[in-house]
Amino acid sequence: MIASTLGIALTLRPGNPEPFTAIGLLNEDCKIGEYPKVVFNGSNIKLCVYVANYLGYPAYFKVVYKLAVTETLPSNTTYSPEQPLREWRIILGHSEEKTFPVNVSVYTLRGEMRIALVFELWVYDTSVNTWTYTGRWTHLYVNITV
Repeated sequence: MIASTLGIALTLRPGNPEPFTAIGLLNEDCKIGEYPKVVFNGSNIKLCVYVANYLGYPAYFKVVYKLAVTETLPSNTTYSPEQPLREWRIILGHSEEKTFPVNVSVYTLRGEMRIALVFELWVYDTSVNTWTYTGRWTHLYVNITV
């Protein structure tokens, strides 16, 4: 009876979940919603960034901030070709999450008045000693006013 119960329990237990990372964008109060929609050209805005590590091991991350237009947004396989403007680095243990405030500058990009504030998540790959784009990113569209 005990062997049967143990066998069933071992068969029904959930397998190892797929490793993943996550990034999110929150408002200046570190909450979802009430994001700025219109900002002055050349101004700074406060937001919060959320990063999570579920890779199964501690990892060294960087969040890269860029301004982009629709055509230069990143994808889940390619980072944005736009110039990095700021970055933040953080070490997270497995199943650790962190939310931190950021202050970013916003301005027109090549005359565009609607731009995306892009935050890309990168991880340091110790096997090749270089930063690798995770395919995780978030963005917020804002309209620029002068």
